[in-house]
Amino acid sequence: MFDVTKVQAAPSKDLLTPDNSVMLFVDHQPQMFFGTGSGDRAAIINSTVGLAKAAEVFDVPVVLTTVAAESFSGPLLPQLAAVFPEHEVIDRTTMNAWEDEALVAAVRATGRKKIILSGLWTEVCLVLPALSALEQGYQVYVVADASGGVTPAAHEHALQRMIAAGAVPVTWVQVLLELQRDWARQETYGPVTEVVKAHAGAYGLGVVYAQSVIGAHAAG
Repeated sequence: MFDVTKVQAAPSKDLLTPDNSVMLFVDHQPQMFFGTGSGDRAAIINSTVGLAKAAEVFDVPVVLTTVAAESFSGPLLPQLAAVFPEHEVIDRTTMNAWEDEALVAAVRATGRKKIILSGLWTEVCLVLPALSALEQGYQVYVVADASGGVTPAAHEHALQRMIAAGAVPVTWVQVLLELQRDWARQETYGPVTEVVKAHAGAYGLGVVYAQSVIGAHAAG
């Protein structure tokens, strides 16, 4: 029951933070991009790299995985690999990443309950691990614009299936700003605005304009 006396200036426990989240990047590989038709592939790549840089800025644990890298799908997206040059990439045979022991162990080792999930294709490589992780008690946040399906309908129907199961749809900029949450956090302020300028399109240009007119500490 609502009690107005308990209202206070405090964040929801449902919010993503650098301390409660892990990012799982699934199958951002050449062959998977070739078959992606739900949206502009260059835009998906840009969103994926922006999301990866968000993890880097806030030191969010990252799990990188590919499927059949040497026999079919090719290596991890080079732009993504460049953000984490020393990071292990877990290659699988399973379409459902959550059926791979090494991957599940890597996620489990982070101790985080909120999985920020992105990848290709939405209707297979995201739906399967999302439903599996949700069933085991994880909270799953699907980054829609850093993911893609074979067709627009496949992508949208897959998102709806995950939402119905309890997953939360988000975008990469939403994740970045939710992790920052306060422009007074100076230790990440600069890096966040650099990510925005590099990957957030018109919003990034707005930051460039504001900083050139108002000053280096313009934010928002």
